[in-house]
Amino acid sequence: MTDITHIFGGPISSEKRVEPVEVQIKSAMLNAGLQPPKDLKLDGRLHRFATAGKKKNDNGWYVFFSDGIPAGKFGCWREGIEGKFIADVGRELTAAERMAHTRRMAEAQAIRDAEKSKRNEVAADTVSAIWESAGAASPDHPYLKRKGINPHGVRITGDGRLIAPLYSPDGDLMSLQYISEGGDKLYHAGGATKGGSWSIGDPGGTIFIAEGFATAATIHEETGECCIIAYSASNIVPVAQSIREQYGTMQEVVIVADNDESGTGRNYADQAAAKMGARVVMPNVPGDANDYKLAGHDLNALLYPPVEEWLIQADSFASKPAPLKWIVKGWWQQHALMMVHGPSGAGKTFVVLDMAAHVAAGLDQWHECNVTPGTVIYLAGEGHYGLRGRIAAWKQHNAVDKLDMFISRAGCDLNTPEGYNKVVQAVRALPTPPALIVVDTLHRFLNGDENSAQDAKTMLDACNALMDEFNCSVLLVHHTGVSEEAQHRARGSSAWRGALDIEISVIPPKAAGSITVAQRKSKDTELKEADGEAVGSAVIVPGIQPEKPAPKYLAKKRQIFEKMWAASGRDVDQDLPYISESGAAVGLESLKYASASIKKYAKANGGPLRDLLDAELIQVYADGYRVCDLVWAASLMLQKETPD
Repeated sequence: MTDITHIFGGPISSEKRVEPVEVQIKSAMLNAGLQPPKDLKLDGRLHRFATAGKKKNDNGWYVFFSDGIPAGKFGCWREGIEGKFIADVGRELTAAERMAHTRRMAEAQAIRDAEKSKRNEVAADTVSAIWESAGAASPDHPYLKRKGINPHGVRITGDGRLIAPLYSPDGDLMSLQYISEGGDKLYHAGGATKGGSWSIGDPGGTIFIAEGFATAATIHEETGECCIIAYSASNIVPVAQSIREQYGTMQEVVIVADNDESGTGRNYADQAAAKMGARVVMPNVPGDANDYKLAGHDLNALLYPPVEEWLIQADSFASKPAPLKWIVKGWWQQHALMMVHGPSGAGKTFVVLDMAAHVAAGLDQWHECNVTPGTVIYLAGEGHYGLRGRIAAWKQHNAVDKLDMFISRAGCDLNTPEGYNKVVQAVRALPTPPALIVVDTLHRFLNGDENSAQDAKTMLDACNALMDEFNCSVLLVHHTGVSEEAQHRARGSSAWRGALDIEISVIPPKAAGSITVAQRKSKDTELKEADGEAVGSAVIVPGIQPEKPAPKYLAKKRQIFEKMWAASGRDVDQDLPYISESGAAVGLESLKYASASIKKYAKANGGPLRDLLDAELIQVYADGYRVCDLVWAASLMLQKETPD
């Protein structure tokens, strides 16, 4: 092998250059937005330091440990900054070192919390004395006159600043906010603020929540209703939770978000609304509700928008059945929840990407099916390198220069407020609303267990919320189960299939053949598009169930199944008799069939399970078999209730 090290002036060192610990700590503080102190002490104790360029300000703090791998925490109480630090030692940490680091972080947190609690207690005593001794503010205060509001109980300091109190959910005074004539706002040093609020007006009808004092005062004066001051966007969530716990789920709560450039106000308002079931309103121009009113806008119309008609009279509803609208005719429906599933390696992403690219490219047809062009959001949770190559190859093959498609950089937990709001904010920032949002794969965007009906519901709720927010369709890409019987359905809870408008399977070739794309469910296929075809449906009419006498040989097979079911414990699934494969094995053993495996016995000619499957008296279900003949099932359930 040729030695090329001389080209670089000598041997190449593989060791990573590591900065001194103090340099690393100061760099971490600067990256977090804090000016670090000149000197650092790594002694496991909490130290304060000045922040914001003020020598007497000691709101900065840190706790660092020097033994083992240097680590600790730092932050600023005034700015709400908190960061973690672990030294870069130029190598991967061992398991023991990682465990020691976890312990150190817990110690640092405990030290920090104890100091913060101490500061809060001292501040609480101080602010109580200040609040009690302060006089009432005059309506002629420059800030109040400029904002066009009344005092509503705010007080004033000796130097002319307004004072607004922050109370805990239990009614204890936590801290104070000082407001200068020019509108600068500061909290009392050391006072607790999280969850603190103050109400203007008495609760009676709607309860409003706003960020600042002026905004809340404006809303109260406009409506006469109670308005809670949360004091900051990040505090809206805990304040909304406190209001909901205090007044119950039936109380109407409206969060009035600030329309700030960063979107912070709307973000926290949406989080609170999702968790607490509140309504969100926000000015359609930059600023808060006070700015909105001062600019001459109709604040009352903003706070009380027209109520959408939710209940529709049936005659009006049915007067003109709406034709189906398609993204890809016959396959992808507009404003629908859809799923494409298949086993790993079946080509799900290839199929979905091909159809989505046709939509994003504005091509007329996909395999002779009409296509409606539109913006596509592709939430990709994995495989970005391969996805990049597939898109490039598709564009080259189809001679397409531009796609109206946007790809996510990573996955997120879509069924959590944080993940949902992340997606919503990103989509809102686009120039046009999407026609389709693809979630590939479901597993990468689901927080929870796909087998859990409750977790499935939260994901389905998030998808439906996206559909309503952007008037679009949502397509989930999912896997099938492992067993042969599960290849026609999505893996996990049955709630997935029940909620879908469209369900499509991608079936891999069994040999060197073609991929098969099969539609498993299309909830509204009886409705036809308005292109000359009639819109139809179905109605219920009286009927007579045809006689279907069971062959005589099945009587014996049914007796065998009943004995197997009884021997295995008479299990039930969704109110129908059910026997697992392991339970069937127990039943077979009791019938002296233990020498044959349950699967072979079930499929063998003349076997009771095979014959009952063929006669559609039982069906393959989960990891076993379930009785699907309702008459027989009722008889078996009676046996379960009154066993011999």
